[in-house]
Amino acid sequence: MAAEAVDDALFHDPVHDGATDPTVIRHRDTGEWWMFYTQRRATVDEPGVAWVHGSRIGVARSHDGLAWRYDGTVAGLESGAGAETHWAPEVIDDGDRYRMYLTVIEGIPDRWEGHARRIVEYVSDDLERWSAVGEIPLSSDRVIDACVARCPDGRWRLWYKDEADDSTTWVAVSDDLSAWQVEGRAIGGRPHEGPNVFELGGWWWMLVDEWRGMGVHRSRDAVTWERQGGPDDVILGDPGSRVGDATFGRHGDVVVDGARAVLYYFTHPHWDGSELGSSDAAAARLSAVFSAPLRVVDDRLECDRDAAPMETPPEQGFLPE
Repeated sequence: MAAEAVDDALFHDPVHDGATDPTVIRHRDTGEWWMFYTQRRATVDEPGVAWVHGSRIGVARSHDGLAWRYDGTVAGLESGAGAETHWAPEVIDDGDRYRMYLTVIEGIPDRWEGHARRIVEYVSDDLERWSAVGEIPLSSDRVIDACVARCPDGRWRLWYKDEADDSTTWVAVSDDLSAWQVEGRAIGGRPHEGPNVFELGGWWWMLVDEWRGMGVHRSRDAVTWERQGGPDDVILGDPGSRVGDATFGRHGDVVVDGARAVLYYFTHPHWDGSELGSSDAAAARLSAVFSAPLRVVDDRLECDRDAAPMETPPEQGFLPE
């Protein structure tokens, strides 16, 4: 078990202290908030980058989005063909049931290269019990980090990182969440990962993790995107003042209510930022989930990572001032 952390994080995984890639959704029947996350094995001593692999999907639950309690891992995601790695869950409510879009890697690789990555869909009626639908055919066999939303044209889109295309964001489209067609590259430029798409302040926004903060892109139709600011402009790039939040924010998820929103993201509380990416030092592997408010001012997305954590709305239509 990981040691109890002393910092200002919203949530630490109590097993390996490696909570990453959070996605947050409200249970439609209970009103409770559920956080699904990659339970990175940050405390294991295994060769190479095996500690980043072999991960399960952890679950935390909260009534207000401020106090989170660990609720184990999601059962039934394995294919039964041997050890697997599970990353970056995307969980949505399609109006009838819940859907999860999960990055799946066979085995527990100890290096980054040479291992296929795919996105697999699951469905659930209660967020607890999940059934596999199957792999979604996309642009390569190196695809991770799904994000799914219904766009202004009424069609569903799935954005993802394609590592085979220099780690850029690609998109597929569907009319019914059943058959998907790849539309092509959505965001190019600097390599990145973890696309997250949401609507706020009259715009559609896409955040991408550039491993130095999050690049911000905006769109009127969720199809054609323009970058906010110049190529070096990011949010969550400058150190925060909260204890444990001094390095750049990574791979997050946004909960929107009216004109305000909460961004859940992760960071490495014990990494000093001395090298690109997270250090292999044992303490630097540890990660935790923080949150920060987002708002749109003069058509620009702003994030105050030093603001006090905001309660996630207990019901749609409410966020405290």
